[in-house]
Amino acid sequence: MYKNLLNFLRVGVISNLILLWGTFAYLDATDNLWILVPAQFLLLISAYRCMFPVNYASKAVLFDSILSSVFITRFLVTIVEVTYIFMFSHVLRIINDEEYMIITVLSWLMVLQVTISQFFCWGAILIKYEKFYFYEESGWFIIFLFNSICSIILLNSNISSDHNILVILNIIFGILYLPWQVFHLKSILNRIKGNKDIQNQSMQFNKEKMKMELNNSFHERKVSYEQSDWGGVVGIMWMYGYWILIIPTWVFYIVRTI
Repeated sequence: MYKNLLNFLRVGVISNLILLWGTFAYLDATDNLWILVPAQFLLLISAYRCMFPVNYASKAVLFDSILSSVFITRFLVTIVEVTYIFMFSHVLRIINDEEYMIITVLSWLMVLQVTISQFFCWGAILIKYEKFYFYEESGWFIIFLFNSICSIILLNSNISSDHNILVILNIIFGILYLPWQVFHLKSILNRIKGNKDIQNQSMQFNKEKMKMELNNSFHERKVSYEQSDWGGVVGIMWMYGYWILIIPTWVFYIVRTI
């Protein structure tokens, strides 16, 4: 069953490319490239990840190819995550129209937090200190908490019906995602506590070690369909939600609306 779910990720290649093609219909209709370009890049890289998925911690892949490497994937995803969170924050500022200063501040803090999370993720990879993954994911809780708070404030504002739908979607996502992310964070802690190798990892910024881990991020990978290598149920929910079902359709709707 789990192997089938992993293989079925490839449907996301088709769905993301269809959504990507759909965004070009709005190329002449909007001058807001801060919305369009991040959405298009996310859809393109989501299609890529559905074809060449990789787990950073276990280095599990479905294809033994350089295209599945941790480094290439993480490099692309770093750009995607910073730009699409900037897009979300930009949408909040458009809807807010400088009415509430707190929304301007929190929206920019979302961008700052996603940038900090990238450093934690790269630190986990390059110095092999997997406890950093917990801090990276904690950052995502903060990002969408701020997104939800801003949206609740905007819900009581005089905004258009289209913008009102976007705000409601933000709130619904927060209601569903934030408790799930707490569960996700607990699963990361349990994995850390249950793995002596992770507990024995030291936070050392050693140049030689970083060179070795950088090389490993290019070349070290294993073909695996084991649940433990992909994060189990939480992992498969995360991949489908992030790469296929929720985030891609959400950003497309934003492009269509804004």
